[in-house]
Amino acid sequence: MTTTLPQTGTVSPASRLRDFAARTSDAIALREKSRGIWREFTWAQFWDQAETFAHALLAHDIGRGDRVAIHSDNRPEWLFTDLGSLAAGAACMGLYPTNPTAEVEYLLNNSGSRLLIVEDEEQADKVLAVPTSDLPMLERIIYLEHRGVDAYDDPRLMSWDAFMEAGQAHRTAHPDAVAVRMAEAKPEDLAYLVYTSGTTGPPKGSMITLANLDFATREIAGDEGIVQPGPGPDDLIVSYLPLCHIYEKLFSVVFNTGAGVPIHFGESLDTLVTDMRDVQPTIVQGVPRIWERIHAAIQVRLASASRLKRINAAIWMTSARYVGNTLVRREGRHTLLSRGLTQIGNLFLFRSLKDRVGLRRVRYGVSAAAPIAPEILQFFMSIGVPLYEAYGMTENCGVATTNRPGRVKLGTVGEPYSGCELRLDPETGEILTRHPAVFAGYWNMAEATARTIDSEGWLHTGDVGEWVDGTHVKIIDRIKDIIITSGGKNVSPSEIENTLKTSPFIKEAIIIGDRRKFLTALIGIDFEVVSEWAQRHKIPHTTYRDLSEKPEVVKLVQKAVDAANDKFARVEQIKSFRLLTKELDHEEGELTATQKVKRSVIEKKFSDMIESMYR
Repeated sequence: MTTTLPQTGTVSPASRLRDFAARTSDAIALREKSRGIWREFTWAQFWDQAETFAHALLAHDIGRGDRVAIHSDNRPEWLFTDLGSLAAGAACMGLYPTNPTAEVEYLLNNSGSRLLIVEDEEQADKVLAVPTSDLPMLERIIYLEHRGVDAYDDPRLMSWDAFMEAGQAHRTAHPDAVAVRMAEAKPEDLAYLVYTSGTTGPPKGSMITLANLDFATREIAGDEGIVQPGPGPDDLIVSYLPLCHIYEKLFSVVFNTGAGVPIHFGESLDTLVTDMRDVQPTIVQGVPRIWERIHAAIQVRLASASRLKRINAAIWMTSARYVGNTLVRREGRHTLLSRGLTQIGNLFLFRSLKDRVGLRRVRYGVSAAAPIAPEILQFFMSIGVPLYEAYGMTENCGVATTNRPGRVKLGTVGEPYSGCELRLDPETGEILTRHPAVFAGYWNMAEATARTIDSEGWLHTGDVGEWVDGTHVKIIDRIKDIIITSGGKNVSPSEIENTLKTSPFIKEAIIIGDRRKFLTALIGIDFEVVSEWAQRHKIPHTTYRDLSEKPEVVKLVQKAVDAANDKFARVEQIKSFRLLTKELDHEEGELTATQKVKRSVIEKKFSDMIESMYR
């Protein structure tokens, strides 16, 4: 099938995809693993699917600016929907796979989505549980997986295969229709509605335009962007963070269509480590929780190894600490000795550790979306995984700051990008950014938009920061999260929480103390890691609650709390803690879809436990 090249003055991810298909049609753009086998898509096949999807939207009378929603785990059809929607002039809105029915109803209604793609029976059940009359804008529900859904009787339902067949028929009858839509695109056109996590209220839809994406692509995916040297066709990325979040879009869409990086979709989140081992990606994007989990897994593996292997690990982890300290002191630059120790350590330990978690070929790792403890960054640097902390948010398309090779200041989120204006409010210390990727505002929320973007175009991030050496930015905390004790002391809870979570035994930590005399903490154990520890120490247990209530586990966590306290001033030390007896859950309202803790919900739900620490 031939690929046409319509002329358009507005560059978009869809036009970049189309151009890649014309220039390098047979090169690999995507890979998907199914039943243990990796299936490949060339650029020509990728564009063919996206263009057919766009024709299917036109066949269903989806107009420019209409919203198309998708509720699915990461898979090629996510990108076909994303890029196909942009090609048709529609806007794409993603839902988190974990969104329960109530949130699905809210997001579909708030966005006014006319068409929804669902992955399978589970996601179909959520939307079908909402009465049709309560979703007046939703006209079609397209399902990817047939199992269970084929038997449903709802006139809005249509299989992906039938939908794409309609697109193919429209393409045959109107071959230039998508090209015309693409030629009509304007920089201010809405491309994405990306909903915030909603830690303090209902999620807000951030309006991302084609102009925002074009600037972000040039700024993020270039040689001076978040990865240096810039990404290209020789790199490999595994797509696993939610694609409805701007962070994953920067890697799975921007790096793909803007730099030609092949994207890999594993079988599921449960097989992520196996899939990472298969691919051995060169670029890895992660949130702190992911890096913390990998760090914990490595610690568990070392602790449970044979005696001889533990001795070998002790020797080379001592060397790794020297390497890490050297790199921190020299802002990421090796000495001859540290480089030599890394190379030898690779032979005896580091390479095998990295290989088992899929990090052997990483040339650039990124941690963003939330603060991460410097100790975690230093650990990965020490074993030869170049991990850099960056900063951005949905409202500025992730374009703010990043650490750079040879200019790493641990504990900071780096330097502003060349095209990003950044300043700190002189009164509050709030970080303000200004550049062409600052979003167009919140969907149907003019007042919230006015509070976020001022009259001079500065985006008020809600984060408090400070300059380090006049070049790098350090995040103190979210303005709304800073604790003011009854003695008037300002405390940043996230720094203490992240220090606690450097312990492989601790998964969640919530610092309490606002308007109180001292700080306390609610702590959630990492069940998998602590369970393995308990088995090695012959401590019988059954459930999460049972394990959390074991005196031995309380003592184990107390050691981690004591170690954390040693790093902070007296006013910032934890005087008491309680172990949560259940894992925090999104569906129960304790976590957002991005796994951020809803502090107000936690403090209300566990109020008795909290008050017991102040009696």
